[in-house]
Amino acid sequence: MGLFRPGRARSLVLAMLALILVCTVYLYWSPTTASSTVSVVPSTAFEVPLAERQKDFWKALQPIIERHNPNCPSPSKVGDAEGLHFDPTKDQVRPDLTHMSEENVKAMELAHAAYLEDIKNAGKDLKPVHTPGKRGLVSTAGATYLPVFVSSLRMLRRAGSTLPVEVYMKDAGEYEKRVCNDVLPMLDAKCLVLSDVVGKSAIEHYQLKIFAVLFSSFEEIVWMDADCFPLGKPEDLLDSEPFKSNGLVTWPDFWGSSASPLYYQISRQEAPPMTTRQSSETGIFLVSKKTHLHALLLAAYYNYYGPSHYFRLLTQGGPGEGDKETFIPAAAAVGASFYTVSERVQAIGHSTGDGLSGSAMAQSDPREDFALTSQDKWRTKDPAVAPPPPIFFIHANYPKFNPGDNVFGNGWETTPTMKQDGSDGRAWTAPPDTLKRFGSDVEKAYWEEIKWVTCHLESSFKSWEHKAGLCARVEEYWHNVFAETHNDDPIFTQDG
Repeated sequence: MGLFRPGRARSLVLAMLALILVCTVYLYWSPTTASSTVSVVPSTAFEVPLAERQKDFWKALQPIIERHNPNCPSPSKVGDAEGLHFDPTKDQVRPDLTHMSEENVKAMELAHAAYLEDIKNAGKDLKPVHTPGKRGLVSTAGATYLPVFVSSLRMLRRAGSTLPVEVYMKDAGEYEKRVCNDVLPMLDAKCLVLSDVVGKSAIEHYQLKIFAVLFSSFEEIVWMDADCFPLGKPEDLLDSEPFKSNGLVTWPDFWGSSASPLYYQISRQEAPPMTTRQSSETGIFLVSKKTHLHALLLAAYYNYYGPSHYFRLLTQGGPGEGDKETFIPAAAAVGASFYTVSERVQAIGHSTGDGLSGSAMAQSDPREDFALTSQDKWRTKDPAVAPPPPIFFIHANYPKFNPGDNVFGNGWETTPTMKQDGSDGRAWTAPPDTLKRFGSDVEKAYWEEIKWVTCHLESSFKSWEHKAGLCARVEEYWHNVFAETHNDDPIFTQDG
């Protein structure tokens, strides 16, 4: 008598296959605990490649931007705004140095409103590029900025940060194969080329920032210019207030706002008092695309039409005119929350006979600033109300600390590496109260990374191709300035 008839065998095989399928589904899709050793399919396993997402996003966004062009001539300049330092205790008249006819103001107002309406109603047609929940650091660099960026990146890793990094180049001409393919991946960073997405000549230097943010794969972003670096782990800021409840954090510039009254009319906002906040210094900012996508899309609109219209309206020729004033006004225009660090930016440099020769800016820890302002303690109004927060970021911008450029000798007006007698010296020795907020010898650490980059990668950067002896000069400077302690070295802690 046959025990295994063909029909029964088929049934057994099908049952076994069904059991295997059920087990497989269970193993891959069951929730795991912290102690579980079961592998889970990564959330990005079936994700559309980043390049395709970027192109689809731009294909949807560009027509909306161009459909709502300002539809009028550029604003006329009556004069340029002065660089007036911010004073929260003295209300000043807002500068009004830009002229437009009522007809042109109305045209811009209608275009602005229609653009906002379109991006709010675009839905899935304007699907963001980022991977939900992913966070990282974004920057732009190319040409002489690339060596500076690599030094900043090494400072990021030195601070203990594990954030992945995306650095955007304007076009293929800025893509350097050796650096992008070999050097940056070892530091968990990768190069991306914006012209591959938007085409050539679509955007210019000061417009790159917002598009790099929008095209990034990260949802939560720490932005740092190529010449900025942190003293701590920036990801800690993403897990803390004020970022957690606001989704956008910016740092101040030295100056008060110089936005035109016409801008507020065009964007249908009430102009804030001049005592409300400083202008922005957007070498560093934090932003969530989950909560602030519309604000970023409006900032993109301001930047796209920045050279022709909005840069003038937002700054009126004041210091640093460009993309820096496009973020907070855009957030305010769409009703998005934001936090602007109150603690003043501090210039750091070395003393000369004429005062301070500044070559960098020091920005404060936003967590400590938020702790003070939440108690209604505003050091901008009364510095005695509380001790200042620690320094968290350095923006080494004047000049860029590039050994192949103007950092040595008299090549730059601030002569950062020269003492008054012409010998090698520290760039950052003043003001002493600000240096005490560093917590360590930050300049020495920075030059240690600059030295590593120069001596290990001297032949790697295109901008250094015809510059001999860079490593030797940096090593000489290091020996003269940092190899041994000196009696006039600054103090870097509050307790000395």
